[in-house]
Amino acid sequence: MNHAVIDAMAVLGLTAEALAAQVDVDPKTAARWANPGHIPQSRHRAKVAAVLRREVADLWPDALKRREPAWFRRWADVEREASSLRWFELAWIPGLLQTEAYARATLADEGLTAEEAEELVTARIARQAVLHRARPPLLVAVIDEAVLRRTAAGDRDMMRAQCVHLASCAALSTVQVHVVPESAGMYSGLGGPFILAELSDGVRLAHVDGQVRAEIIDQAADLATLDRRWARITGDALPRSQSLELIRKAAASWT
Repeated sequence: MNHAVIDAMAVLGLTAEALAAQVDVDPKTAARWANPGHIPQSRHRAKVAAVLRREVADLWPDALKRREPAWFRRWADVEREASSLRWFELAWIPGLLQTEAYARATLADEGLTAEEAEELVTARIARQAVLHRARPPLLVAVIDEAVLRRTAAGDRDMMRAQCVHLASCAALSTVQVHVVPESAGMYSGLGGPFILAELSDGVRLAHVDGQVRAEIIDQAADLATLDRRWARITGDALPRSQSLELIRKAAASWT
């Protein structure tokens, strides 16, 4: 338990419901803040600390020791609070499903020092803990088949291990992986990757990545556009069982 949060609430006589009312979140969300590893999103953190009359560093010291790039931290918070994630990737295995070696390969051409690259790899792998907690989010990931056929510098071992790991993740009860086969031809996903997140309090957000910067989207019209695109993409994807079979065949092909 996060005793700093529990003690602060006790001193003020606050219940999770009372705290939630002051911060304008669902009581279940406020209750989770007393559990280890559950850090309020950045948009709530300072307000919660003010209500509890404590410093953020005293309540959640890990919030100041995070390895994610500063620009990505808001979305990392969203991942931790999400009840469901719908993730489409055109060119990569989704970050929550990557191996260390694959994650490292995706950063090879980014002009980073070895130390900087390792920091980013460590942060990316640490995010995967959300898939193994007591109440993980439902993750539905859709990837293009070409992702399974592409490796870095001819590294077959790395790609075989990644496909095996992806198949293992896809077997989890709260993870679904679907593949858009090459036979689909041109489809809506060619416009680029995106993630749709729904939080336990009903808030919906999206993450759209680009060559220069990533963007978090909360406008209803934009979310509706991505919902329509998601529906079209999943309509072209293979069912879960057929996708898993294709992933396993891809793993074997890298042997």
